[in-house]
Amino acid sequence: MPNLTKRDLVVRISNETGMVQQDVLNVIQRTLDHLTESLAHGQAVELRNFGVFEVKLRKARVGRNPNRPEHDVPIPPRAVVKFKAGKEMKSQVMKLSQLHGTDGAAPASTPSAS
Repeated sequence: MPNLTKRDLVVRISNETGMVQQDVLNVIQRTLDHLTESLAHGQAVELRNFGVFEVKLRKARVGRNPNRPEHDVPIPPRAVVKFKAGKEMKSQVMKLSQLHGTDGAAPASTPSAS
């Protein structure tokens, strides 16, 4: 199943509302710009029934290069965006698990036959 793109959203919304695609694109782009601006200022963005975007600060830490494990690699602190799905989104996504007959747990790995 292909990914949903901004262009796909524009076409769908234009078809559903009768709005001109350029106008829909402008609204979507301005919305994304405002979300990005808020996150860049450290503000959480809450979209009820969809989810919450938050900026979290990761602490500095020491990593290891698997090819040269004897050398430590300092990883500086950085800000990352986290997303927590809202109640309605969670319930819609859970339907996907039910369709595939799973309980939402990660699928168990099966050994390959040689």
